[in-house]
Amino acid sequence: MPISSWLDHTLPYLTKSVPALGGRIRSTPEDFCVEERPLYLPCGQGEHLYIRIKKRGLSTPDLLSRLSSHLHVKAQSIGVAGLKDAQAVTTQMLSLQGVTAETVAAVPTDDRLLTLEVLGRHRNRLRKGHHAGNHFRLVVRDVREGSEALLQQLFDELLRRGVPNYFGPQRQGRLGTNFQLGAELLQDPARRNKMPRSKRIWFMNSYQSYVFNQIAAKRIESIDRVWLGDWAMKTDNGACFPVEQPEVEQPRADRFEISPTGPLFGSRAPWATGVPGEIERAVIADLGTTPELLSKAGAECGFRGERRALRVRLNDLVWSLDGSVLTLSFWLPPGSYATSVLREVVKQEV
Repeated sequence: MPISSWLDHTLPYLTKSVPALGGRIRSTPEDFCVEERPLYLPCGQGEHLYIRIKKRGLSTPDLLSRLSSHLHVKAQSIGVAGLKDAQAVTTQMLSLQGVTAETVAAVPTDDRLLTLEVLGRHRNRLRKGHHAGNHFRLVVRDVREGSEALLQQLFDELLRRGVPNYFGPQRQGRLGTNFQLGAELLQDPARRNKMPRSKRIWFMNSYQSYVFNQIAAKRIESIDRVWLGDWAMKTDNGACFPVEQPEVEQPRADRFEISPTGPLFGSRAPWATGVPGEIERAVIADLGTTPELLSKAGAECGFRGERRALRVRLNDLVWSLDGSVLTLSFWLPPGSYATSVLREVVKQEV
């Protein structure tokens, strides 16, 4: 897979002290395996049938379309906890309303829809974010041979400080310019209202992601530090609070109990103050706007916004280098991207 299609080299690296080690990702879908970690399992009762599907080279939207056709239900009635990569082997749960286990069992499998398992019934539909994260098993080929010591240095830093929580390039489309249209739509209500809601929200979310990435990039040297005026996020439940005593909170950040955050702007998303707030305002000023205008646009467009952690913990990392083939496994919390780990290894300009 061309490196330019899955890495953004405009964003700084956390492990800049470690040189580029090269590598190719997704030489085959089996080189990128993702398994969704369930937040809960079905209780056994309810109108929603939970199933687990393993697929290869099939995007989640294409999967929903396929199931909709076979099961004679609307794709919108199928619940998912998250979207999964197309060029990969992925496993995820789905919820189906008004469908029997016997009907599901009759869905044919093939070289793309590999397996389909009925888990049981539950009261609630699966919704976005209703999972505990994703476990990844990745293979990177053509990595520099004999680079075990450098890899150990790199992974030690990521384990200690965290992985930059950049949004992956998937949100920006093939040309990487979705954010530009999102920015235009924020300023053009008439054009915005002519679009289907789902489409305009997608482009505006792309702009949200772009703004967050630029702020995270400016904080890369302090990605594991909390400052006066920061909004910090609790790792265990995602709750945010303003940092008033950084000297008290920093030991919690060192233990990964909390992390500094950046804004996903919206009508109710708070902005940082102090030095973190100055950084956020400076980034947004470079984009030709202000926090107040973005909050107002979020209100007009109907999304509240939130804060997002600038870093995430790299959990249960296991890795090995066999010649030039790097194999690694780990899990990340919901909404995080494995490419944020891989780009730190490759660091390859195109």
